[in-house]
Amino acid sequence: MFPSISLAQEIGLAVLLVAALVWVLGLGHMLWDSRFHHPEPDAYEGLSAIPSQRTATGHPLESVELTPAEQQAFAGLVRSFPQP
Repeated sequence: MFPSISLAQEIGLAVLLVAALVWVLGLGHMLWDSRFHHPEPDAYEGLSAIPSQRTATGHPLESVELTPAEQQAFAGLVRSFPQP
């Protein structure tokens, strides 16, 4: 094909051009699909694996009753935080 380059270089050039053509066609197809296929705004329902929070109080197993000594220790810890 080209008299100044070897056969291996010609094959490499052909493979490179085919790969570039496939990439451009794939990119065009991807952009074309994203241009016309928009998901509905209300189609998102959240993650199905994570349940939604039902109330502001939370689940009864997510809270712990503190003893008076623990309450005092927690109050002392809160008082030790620097005030903004």
